Amino acid sequence: MDTQHNTALTRALAEVPGPLPTSGVIHITLPHTDRFTVVGNHLAQHPDLSCTAVGIAVRIQSLPQGAKVGIKALAARCKEGEKRIAAALSELEAHGYLRRVRERLSSGRVITRTVFCNQPAALLHPRRPAAEAPAPAPMQVPAPVPEPTPVPMQEPAPVPVRIPTAAPPAPEVPVAPPAPSAPLFVPRVPPPTAPKAPRRPLPQPSDLTPELDRAATALLSDLHRHASQFFLSEDDVRRLVPGVAAWLERAARPDSIRRALTDDPPQPLKHPAKLLTHRLTELLPPAPPGVDALAALDRPRPRFTVTPFQTCEDCDRAFRSPDPGHCRDCREARAAYAQAVA
Repeated sequence: MDTQHNTALTRALAEVPGPLPTSGVIHITLPHTDRFTVVGNHLAQHPDLSCTAVGIAVRIQSLPQGAKVGIKALAARCKEGEKRIAAALSELEAHGYLRRVRERLSSGRVITRTVFCNQPAALLHPRRPAAEAPAPAPMQVPAPVPEPTPVPMQEPAPVPVRIPTAAPPAPEVPVAPPAPSAPLFVPRVPPPTAPKAPRRPLPQPSDLTPELDRAATALLSDLHRHASQFFLSEDDVRRLVPGVAAWLERAARPDSIRRALTDDPPQPLKHPAKLLTHRLTELLPPAPPGVDALAALDRPRPRFTVTPFQTCEDCDRAFRSPDPGHCRDCREARAAYAQAVA
């Protein structure tokens, strides 16, 4: 039998304008009449977004207002897992397409609102309205010149003619520039060009003794035996020795230091020395307490005397008193009865 040809595809290729390319993709563009979403090339061809993030963005953009777009809701709609969806949402949030805002309701409950913008660059640089032109000043028409009255049987006397003077120009009213409109959508992640905060220096011991130097060097050189990713060069070991010595000076145990430095590293680990520098700086334990602080902990706390409960001998009601006897109501009743009898 002959090979079957798709006649619809052949007819569609024949209607493509211009010559067909010899390689690469051939676009057959059919107009949509319903159920379509407009996606900008800034999103579809974003150089820094992964294909998963672009697909999640298109899925969110195609959903109606009020649709659930949380991690679990998207995982129920898509084939990707929750981790990949969470990473894609973080990418979109970093590039300004997505924003998650925490808002407190009047009832006191805190909710998270998700805002998606299809053109974040347009919100960061909104168009400003054109300045309104000042209204033209009204024209001043000079007053008409009165005609001279003729005098009979006499020469007409010269009548002074009023020459209209030019009206002074109207003062220019300064037009205030339009107030810059605040951006409606501000990304939570600063742009790459934003100035970065200076990094904290590597912790230093108060006195790098030979014993601390040897112990820190041995700990760093032995890290690869416990975690193969942390194979350090000699220069890295010498540079990180003061940080480990600062931990040892603060009475940190070697196994605790090793666990804090190598626990749950990122995969793949490209720069182990940079990770160790970050953890030595950010996870530095506090200095051990002094003798005065420990003495304050061992100092006996003041004791408070608690008045015990007693049972009333008349009504069996419980009341607080250091001695047994009667409650207040019974004492007042006894006093009133004794006064009435007397």
